Amino acid sequence: MLTQKLVIFDCDGVLVDSEPLAAEAYVRVYAKQGLPITPEIIGQCVGMKQADILLRVEQLTGYSLPLAGEADIWPQTMAVFKERLKPVTGIRTFLRNLRSPCCVASSSSIERIYFSLETTGLIEFFDPCIFSSSMVSRGKPAPDLFLFAADKMGIVPENCIVIEDSPFGVQAAVAAGMTVVGFTGGSHTTADHREKLLEAGATFISTSWHEVEALLPAVER
Repeated sequence: MLTQKLVIFDCDGVLVDSEPLAAEAYVRVYAKQGLPITPEIIGQCVGMKQADILLRVEQLTGYSLPLAGEADIWPQTMAVFKERLKPVTGIRTFLRNLRSPCCVASSSSIERIYFSLETTGLIEFFDPCIFSSSMVSRGKPAPDLFLFAADKMGIVPENCIVIEDSPFGVQAAVAAGMTVVGFTGGSHTTADHREKLLEAGATFISTSWHEVEALLPAVER
């Protein structure tokens, strides 16, 4: 294992401004099955993989999505992303200036991650260093995905810096023994977002990629 620092990026809400769009797609899917939910319900699932989102929605609402609905989630999400998905403001400049090795570790499917990065023109910065929760047995808040990514990149966990926008993701990175920067620069940020990330264990909070860039030299020491 190398002692060099590795920057691990979550994807949704960190690299691409996708969370409100994904919530919209879920609402559409449930509505087509006669199951009315709100974007706020999906907002409580940010950072989870799809199977865990469906379970959480059922816990919150009592609605069990039929298999036909599950199969419709990605097509609905892809349609919304194709029309309106954008990179998070400032991320392209940040990545161009980044000198540390980096990778993506996201709860989304590998297909969705690639589609998101290709749609927003960010794929050049990461391919093939892209890891999905589908590659491990447990999704966030378990540490499995971040540990898997670090192992594949050849960097020890204590030399990894994770940039996350969700409490579940922060918890996963903390459990993996990594330094965590909580990111609140996405359009889904709420008034209590900062506090939730700090409560989850984030060491630092940044509201923009400009702030992350200024912070990184201190974090990497």
